[in-house]
Amino acid sequence: MLRFRFFQLQSSIFIHNPQKIILSQTHPLVSFRKLRSQMGSYSTASSQSQQPSKLLFRQLFEKESSTYTYLLADATHPEKPALLVDPVDKTVDRDLSLVKELGLKLIYAINTHVHADHVTGSGLIKTKVPGVKSIISKASNAQADIFVETGDRICFGDLFLEVRATPGHTLGCVTYVTGEGPNQPQPRMAFTGDALLIRGCGRTDFQGGSSEQLYKSVHSQIFTLPKDTFIYPAHDYKGFTVSTVGEEMQYNPRLTKDEETFKGIMENLNLSYPKMMDVAVPANMVCGLQDVESKA
Repeated sequence: MLRFRFFQLQSSIFIHNPQKIILSQTHPLVSFRKLRSQMGSYSTASSQSQQPSKLLFRQLFEKESSTYTYLLADATHPEKPALLVDPVDKTVDRDLSLVKELGLKLIYAINTHVHADHVTGSGLIKTKVPGVKSIISKASNAQADIFVETGDRICFGDLFLEVRATPGHTLGCVTYVTGEGPNQPQPRMAFTGDALLIRGCGRTDFQGGSSEQLYKSVHSQIFTLPKDTFIYPAHDYKGFTVSTVGEEMQYNPRLTKDEETFKGIMENLNLSYPKMMDVAVPANMVCGLQDVESKA
């Protein structure tokens, strides 16, 4: 288990910041002095390439659980480091085949929360690609190589994801947002898990869920992002692939209501018990490898 506290990288200037910054697994623990000597590899405008970083992005779908998996990579970095958001065990071979075809180096398999409707592919990926690190929120109490919380950054090449805690669907839900900076993707992109869906949101009746907490999370952590920020959820059941913060602030039938109305809506959904929950949750608490905990 790794816990990091590093220094913020900003326009090739290194300044002390109490927030964590997570580097590639090639350098899992780097001192300030050593970090300065590696400016060419990790600064936002690499002296090696002298060009802005370019995000390679793919949206993948697992039809049985209607889950989206997202592949992100820094295509201009020499190593083309990549990460997968919310991988599913059933589509690991497909995802790893795509990573290989695109010439990427997978370094992280990350989850937005402990899923109840499918088994994460994180643990299986780790058995197939040595060196890949699993990531999940500290608040989830699940097993992983790296735990994150609000304010942390997950770096892949010269790009990074910002971590925002968005509990309410579960206690450990987080949203990953592409970075804010001169060489980061614009418009920004928010990977919201089940906290915010397209014209909906995740249920709040199990795994420590709270409609009050979810309402506050979305309004304070997601709806405060620029309105053109793309919303990429963990699931969609109606064929939608992407939305924006501005759209959801205007058209989301639940989260456009006041808090009391929202709580009433969530209390009366009358949803059935998730069919995979008794299998998925225990497995996902150990990185998807229920029988091989030591590898999680």
